Amino acid sequence: MATKEQDQQLNVQPQSIEAEQAVLGAMLASKEAISKALQWVRSHHFYKEAHGKIYLVMTDLFDKGEPIDTVSVINRLKKNKELESVGGAYFITGLVESVPTAANVESYAKIVLEKFMLRELIRASHELSKDAYNDRQDVGEILDAAEQTIFGITQDRLRGGFKPIEGILHETFENLDRIASNPGSVTGVASGLIDLDEITSGFQKGDLAIIAGRPSMGKTALALSIMRNAAVDYKVPVGMFSLEMANHQLAQRLLCAEGRVDSHLVRTGKLPKNQWKNLSLAVGSLAEAEISLDDTPAISVLELRAKARRLKAEKDVGLIIVDYLQLMQGPRNIESRQQEISTISRSLKALAKEL
Repeated sequence: MATKEQDQQLNVQPQSIEAEQAVLGAMLASKEAISKALQWVRSHHFYKEAHGKIYLVMTDLFDKGEPIDTVSVINRLKKNKELESVGGAYFITGLVESVPTAANVESYAKIVLEKFMLRELIRASHELSKDAYNDRQDVGEILDAAEQTIFGITQDRLRGGFKPIEGILHETFENLDRIASNPGSVTGVASGLIDLDEITSGFQKGDLAIIAGRPSMGKTALALSIMRNAAVDYKVPVGMFSLEMANHQLAQRLLCAEGRVDSHLVRTGKLPKNQWKNLSLAVGSLAEAEISLDDTPAISVLELRAKARRLKAEKDVGLIIVDYLQLMQGPRNIESRQQEISTISRSLKALAKEL
């Protein structure tokens, strides 16, 4: 039986005040430490609210190109009327003296992030347990929420929360400057189709692009061509959900296109012997590409999102193709097929932005 002391220990939130103070102290002591810390932690990662406030002041000074030292931080906290609430000037000056070495700031920051992730897991588990006890909630929705929560926690250091406009504008300006220095360049995932890439500059992160056309007009062939070009020519990991064709059918079409052989001759077993070498070379070329295929029929939005998240975590895919939209299953209790397709489209757009 657990003792009262053990119960109290279990109720204590994971934290490391020492690591939090070491991060802040290192940032005050070294300019290099600031850039390293920014890669790992955000203000909401700190357990103590006071530490988060101090961190916010430092990042604000950093964004504006102002010096970060005890004097500037104390003055900014005074201006914000937060100095006393974070411990006063004595506490700020003590942060520098307490840090063992600023060179280890990444190690301290990782500890802070790990403790935050543990707290988030505890919070999420409580929320999910409440949902699980609620019989009125769909099991699939609970599972999707659980996976989305876990994925969000693991990606937290990359996403953060609200960001000051100054930092966003600075990053945007740098991107525009890079584009201007190389006009006409593709800034996203290249399709390999020159005219299309000139219009779009490639498929951009967070984009949802829909290929529309009448039946048997070559939509799948176009999608396969884009997938092949991105994966083979530009070395971009690609994933494809095929709801209509089986994996071996997709592989056969890719091989025929890559080997430049007649697919009808391949299907009927009439391919001339001198063209088999082309197919063999095509196998080697495609096998080296990061292409992942899933031919689950009538896949639901929830299942597709779950698989896409795993694929992103495992392969860091830059492009995901779904063939095709109308064969997907949307949420239940949708009045019309048109509303269902609209819901599926919105879900895919949200997934693109999430990944």
